This record gives sequence, C-alpha cells and structure tokens, in this order.
Amino acid sequence: MVKSIGASGQISLGKEFAGRQVLIESPAKGVWIIRTATITPDHEPWPEEEKAQTGLKKGRTGKTPSPDQTSRKKSQA
Repeated sequence: MVKSIGASGQISLGKEFAGRQVLIESPAKGVWIIRTATITPDHEPWPEEEKAQTGLKKGRTGKTPSPDQTSRKKSQA
C-alpha cells in the first residue's frame, strides 16, 4: 500500500481503522511500523492480571463492598 503524507503531516489509513489507537515505532530513519493496539490507562487495572481478575470476581458476587458502602460504615462509626 502506498500513501502520501498530507501538508499537515497526516496519513489516512482508511475507514476500517477510523477511531482506532495505534502504536507507531520507528526502528530506523524513514521506517515506520504501525500496529493497532488497545491502550489501558495507568489508573485502570489490566483485566488479565490475576489480582484484577480476583477483584472483578468478588465484585460480581457482591463479596466486596462498594466505595459507597465503605464510606457509609466509616461515617456511622
């Protein structure tokens, strides 16, 4: 696939990639590797991590109090 870089420095990859996040690597001058990616912000745990999975399972079963429930208990004490 051959693309031209526009005057504003943009490259169109096509509608199938619209809105997607990508990783762009430049292993050498004039060489770019563009890969689609799913980016998770630092403040959100990775669902694949064992600790996060355990927390998600507890949350689904109702064994972990919500932040709202925890703050109510502290204010009643």
